[in-house]
Amino acid sequence: MAVRVLGIDPGLTRCGVGVVDVEGNRSARLVDVTVLRSAPDLPLEQRLLLLSRGLEEMLDRHRPQFIAIERVFAQLNVSTVMGTAQISGVALLLAAQRGLPVTLHTPSEVKAAITGYGSADKKQVGTMVARILGLTEIPKPADAADALALAICHAWRTGASGGTLPTVASVATNRLTAGALTPGALTPAQKAWRAAERGSVPAASAVPRSLKR
Repeated sequence: MAVRVLGIDPGLTRCGVGVVDVEGNRSARLVDVTVLRSAPDLPLEQRLLLLSRGLEEMLDRHRPQFIAIERVFAQLNVSTVMGTAQISGVALLLAAQRGLPVTLHTPSEVKAAITGYGSADKKQVGTMVARILGLTEIPKPADAADALALAICHAWRTGASGGTLPTVASVATNRLTAGALTPGALTPAQKAWRAAERGSVPAASAVPRSLKR
């Protein structure tokens, strides 16, 4: 049975929200995707209210089983970090009110899960998201593709959908079947996530040093 995951790429000006259904063989189907927006000249509280209403609408309409949010990380632009943290807090509150489990994923974790490379750029992530979902175009803007990547990453990394982790090659050729996976075909990042899912090593320590950014 498919599980439904809602991914959130948090931001005050643009907040990506993507919903996917992921089957036991890790194949994924697009349910909905949108980018919520708020004008920078609005008071902060009004921006948060506007975005929260958009998130509520998506949550209530699609009723996901899991929520995946990009983890806030340090960067030079403090105002951007603050805005991301604030809308993440709103999303966490809305999920808690509905009794939905939430998992935070770092950008590197998402990139490694989707492309097999923790330092992949946005175009590479978007391209793989389109292939995984069978789309003819990369979802735009990038916030939309990132939100979908978060949702897919969550289902694959946590094993929420069951099955086994697909290879990048199987995704690219639409051969997402339970039998398509062989240990030798895994990328280093995918081997790490598979080992972590099996409980052999903690997920954080399982990531190859070269993929930690």
